Amino acid sequence: MSITAADVEAIAVGAGILGTGGGGNVYVAKLWIRQLLKDGRTIALRPLGETTDDAWVASCGGIGAPTVSFEKLRRGDEELRAMRALEERVGARMDAVVSVEIGGANSMRPMAVAAQAGIPMLDADGMGRAFPELQMETFAMYGVPCVPAAIADDKGAVTLWDTPMDARELERVARARCIEMGGSAGMAQAMRGRDVKRAAIPGSVSLALRLGRAVIDARERKADPIAAALGVSGGRVLLRGKIVDVERRTTAGFARGRVRIAGDGAELAIDFQNEHLIAWETRGGGRGRRAAGPIRPRDKGPLRGLGVHGETTPMGSHHGGRGLVEPAAEVHVDVALEEGCR
Repeated sequence: MSITAADVEAIAVGAGILGTGGGGNVYVAKLWIRQLLKDGRTIALRPLGETTDDAWVASCGGIGAPTVSFEKLRRGDEELRAMRALEERVGARMDAVVSVEIGGANSMRPMAVAAQAGIPMLDADGMGRAFPELQMETFAMYGVPCVPAAIADDKGAVTLWDTPMDARELERVARARCIEMGGSAGMAQAMRGRDVKRAAIPGSVSLALRLGRAVIDARERKADPIAAALGVSGGRVLLRGKIVDVERRTTAGFARGRVRIAGDGAELAIDFQNEHLIAWETRGGGRGRRAAGPIRPRDKGPLRGLGVHGETTPMGSHHGGRGLVEPAAEVHVDVALEEGCR
């Protein structure tokens, strides 16, 4: 399958939902991909099962704090240059790319690499959503070697690691180098096809595409896009309310904090680190863990996903807005748990 400009629009919406508030600026990434297609580049989406065991696959995505990526524009080839460093190290060209996570811009950056390098992108990813650290990938959980790995910044610098280490150690050293690069960089890791097939989550790009198409179609029919998204994902609404408080800080290469949403006679506090991670409900004086699955607040006005970094992810089209920048009585939200996207 070849990804079209219409598919990019839909994947941007679906990836914004699967990104659970993080994964990077999906709007800027969408414009980037659209320009590549306009320039005559193509993006082939290949089923995971068609990858040969001895193929070389680059897992690509951004590393850093999403808050930084909204102020520090990329030059556009960071992941590609990181991948080229890996090719020089292994002595072979990569046969395909795969997304490190199917959330936000990190679901789309491998598309840019695929278009720039003329290789296919696999219909899979290493998380099934967006998570903040490398050791949380399914690749790490299934014991896929995490090196060689490389990161590249917007100024032309590239750093490569090939000393044996686990994913937690790579996360530590790569995050520290990313901070030195300005808090945002592109990253790639080299893997064999046999390892990607046993560890990656298949069909995740197609899931983002279905989610996006359902939301866009609902908007065009003036139906409820939240219900449409939950119909695809099998999720449910946790709470309907309004944002009453946001605490956010950029520290140690992450956007960390908490947002509080009140409504339905209860209050929901969502802790985030680059992505919304866990929701705590308070009702009648009691407090308990409510959900640890993919959590996504959505603005009920223009119907857009709300990011952890003050950005709004478009639910079918782009809108400006305050996202989770500050508490605002007029911003009413649904908080949904995407059960089927775990």
